[in-house]
Amino acid sequence: MGTNEKRHLITSKKPKSPIAEAYRTLRTNIHFSAMDTKYKTIMVTSAGPGEGKSTTMANLGVAMAQADARVLIIDCDLRKPVQHKIFEIPNQAGLTNVLVEHVAVEDAILPTKIQNLSLLTSGPIPPNPSELLGSEQMKHVLECLKDRFDTVLVDCPPVVAVTDAAVIASRVDGVILVLRSGVAKIDMAKQAKDLIIRANGKFIGSVLYGVNFSLEDYHYYYYYGKTESRKRNA
Repeated sequence: MGTNEKRHLITSKKPKSPIAEAYRTLRTNIHFSAMDTKYKTIMVTSAGPGEGKSTTMANLGVAMAQADARVLIIDCDLRKPVQHKIFEIPNQAGLTNVLVEHVAVEDAILPTKIQNLSLLTSGPIPPNPSELLGSEQMKHVLECLKDRFDTVLVDCPPVVAVTDAAVIASRVDGVILVLRSGVAKIDMAKQAKDLIIRANGKFIGSVLYGVNFSLEDYHYYYYYGKTESRKRNA
């Protein structure tokens, strides 16, 4: 992440850009891949660190909110949370306060500058992230929030690095795996997908992040969503 986190919300800053359109394509792909069951809770993770999962989630959340859906982003990366930086929101109280101190979840959810988009920050970083995410209280929070929002997006740590994402995978409706072009290894990507499936998670598909894209003044990255119905191999 750079020092100016606002530039990562390109779906909001430059809604007519090719990159913003790619996020809307991803939003559409997710919608049509749902088939008979709507994905109300979606976890976004990556194989390893630094692959762009948090930036991808933030922009996907904006794209969904722009379609008049009530969207909530939960920062479940209790090791290196960044959603509060991207949306420029204080991280004084968040998910860990809800789970440990029994703070009412509605009191911890904060509005963002994007209409229809809310954020539940991570809160203080705990010493036992996996245990908190695997708790019955966390399960209750997810069930409660999916009734209050059209879509709940869950930002989790890399699935290969720690067990946090595997713990959450079985508790959400679907999982998206973000892979960074030129960084993610094929074996590691396959391992990540296998871990999601073994954890009883429903693999929606993958998002390729970091493909070099150049057009006029755009020197950013291109994102491409591949749904499970179109591509079943990571």
